[in-house]
Amino acid sequence: MTRRARIEPAMPATTKKLRCAVYTRKSTDEGLEKEFNTLDAQRDACEAYITSQRAEGWVLVRDRYDDGGFSGGTLERPALQRLLRDIQADLVDVIVVYKIDRLSRSLMDFAKLVEVMDAHGVTFVSVTQSFNTTTSMGRLTLNILLSFAQFEREVIGERIRDKFAASRARGMWMGGKVPLGYDVVARKLVVNEIEAPRVCRVFEIFAETGSGMETVARLRAEGATSKAGRPLDKGDVYKLLNNRTYVGEAAHKGQIYPGEHQGIVPRELWDRAHAVLQVSPRVRANQNRAQTPALLKGLIFGVDGRALSPTHARKNGRLYRYYVAQRVLKSDAAGDASIVRRVSAAEIEAAVVDQVRALLRQPEIVVGTWRAARREAPDLTEGETQDALHRLDPLWERLFPAEQARIVRSLVERVVVGPAGADIRLRFDGLGGLVRDLSAIRPDALKAAA
Repeated sequence: MTRRARIEPAMPATTKKLRCAVYTRKSTDEGLEKEFNTLDAQRDACEAYITSQRAEGWVLVRDRYDDGGFSGGTLERPALQRLLRDIQADLVDVIVVYKIDRLSRSLMDFAKLVEVMDAHGVTFVSVTQSFNTTTSMGRLTLNILLSFAQFEREVIGERIRDKFAASRARGMWMGGKVPLGYDVVARKLVVNEIEAPRVCRVFEIFAETGSGMETVARLRAEGATSKAGRPLDKGDVYKLLNNRTYVGEAAHKGQIYPGEHQGIVPRELWDRAHAVLQVSPRVRANQNRAQTPALLKGLIFGVDGRALSPTHARKNGRLYRYYVAQRVLKSDAAGDASIVRRVSAAEIEAAVVDQVRALLRQPEIVVGTWRAARREAPDLTEGETQDALHRLDPLWERLFPAEQARIVRSLVERVVVGPAGADIRLRFDGLGGLVRDLSAIRPDALKAAA
């Protein structure tokens, strides 16, 4: 009897293909310029692991997800964000990393990543820490590992902060933007002899004027620039004034320590500048305006139609007043020859007053004024009008600045200054009121003024 063996047909093996993405990270960019660096080593290990799982259908995706020089304490990493977008686009099935902390060192951040992975059916594998995030045991292992990773990160951070604080307490320079007036040599601050006088000049002008805007205007007139070569602005001035590095000190979290470096600004000058800083900016502005009356404020303009701003400075106890073009204050007048950058307040005010006085002596002005004044003073004669206008000369110097300003504003419509000189435009509708005011002055007062 012949027995016939029954042979079952072989079933074709159907293995689901799993697309694997390798993610690598390094906290600093040190050594990344080498031909074979840490990121390459991580990737080689991950690719070898994927190759070992080829029978399970694992295949490597073409895209590389490498973050060099990014901390694991944040999710804001270019390659990681690109990986998340690919996960949401269902282009990845498995994420492979060398160690779990390469993906994140924060338990909270990792929970967010797992949530995204679960929503799209993506699993996570660490080639040196075997677990699977789809099982409860894998999640427990993951949380334990993440807790230790976050603890390690926090301990490293505390160690760095403690070292930084200890170094600052010793007065050491700990890096950052090098302040104007210094260079860094062998990781220490060394005085830059070219820039140091510029720093002292900032303190001197501010202590003298008490005004940040005036300090900026004078520094720019002198051509003072920042370390980068741009004109100093108001923010630069106040940063310089509050930087204790310039008196040879090191500051850290409100504590002041003697610095290893040499100071630039004498203590006496620092104290004078900071005595001014103690006064609020509004109070300083009011004091400056009270001490420096601007006769032509609001009346004087450049040929570009923009007003000139009054400003002042003190030198050797003497007050100097100016009108400065707005475009100079905003640093956009460079190369424009049509702009008068700054004009002496004393000179332009004297020129305006002299022209007003000269015009008031002209017969046609006297007649025109008399006719204008008669509308409200019918009994006023032409001779009285002429006498009243002539009284302005001897009385002018005895008037208070506010009264001088009131008279000028009643007579002057606009003063335009340009390279060719000043154009003074008068308003004659105010002459009638001026005549009435001057006519009320007693003759004995006129003799006393003379």
